[in-house]
Amino acid sequence: MDSLFIVIPAYNEQTNIEKVIEQWYPLVTQYGSDSRLVIIDDGSKDDTYALICEAAKTRPALIPLTKANQGHGPTVLYGYQYALDAGADYVFQTDSDGQTDSSEFDQFWNLRNTYDMSMGKRIAREDGSSRVMVTKTLKAVIKYKFNVSVEDANVPFRLMKASALRDCMSFIPDDYNLPNVALCVACMKFGYSLEFLPITFRPRQGGINSINLKNIFGIGKKALRDFTDINRSLNEEVAHRKCTTA
Repeated sequence: MDSLFIVIPAYNEQTNIEKVIEQWYPLVTQYGSDSRLVIIDDGSKDDTYALICEAAKTRPALIPLTKANQGHGPTVLYGYQYALDAGADYVFQTDSDGQTDSSEFDQFWNLRNTYDMSMGKRIAREDGSSRVMVTKTLKAVIKYKFNVSVEDANVPFRLMKASALRDCMSFIPDDYNLPNVALCVACMKFGYSLEFLPITFRPRQGGINSINLKNIFGIGKKALRDFTDINRSLNEEVAHRKCTTA
């Protein structure tokens, strides 16, 4: 049976984390004894990690990890690498704020043999107009920088074949700011199959959103520089692969 690793980064989510575990843990118990729920505490200042550890006492497939604070992007990559090293067949990523719905996962799992990566497309959004604008702006920037069209590049609802994830990740630095965006672009440029499926997106279920307009501006400014570097690397690799298969 295919093993599923669900990767969830968490930072100062003591308000939400127990509910998130209750929501997502039952899925890994359905998909074989080797499946795991991996939650990575990104150096939280509250009781997030302690609560994950407490929940793991009665949930053997729950893996609590913790590390120094680096931000969402590097934490996601940390979780991906853990899943790949542990032998996952499929890796799914979502966030710890309770905005995604685990009942929508089955449509992705049922198509796991059809696509190398399947990702959510947030169509019913309740997270505010500013976030919707960020997504639209990001889509336009990706089209300009990479010359590819991606429906919802940074959506926290994505199922990926381990082989495709490993290949695409090999060009992304460990401290990369927006790795999920880079993974989408790499997937398309390398010729992997990618599908977007509609999902709902609820308001944050508790706690404080750590991303504000000032942070978004800073992330965007850094992303523009990073996109230039990663695009150069991806294009060089695409050209190399074409030469070796010609």
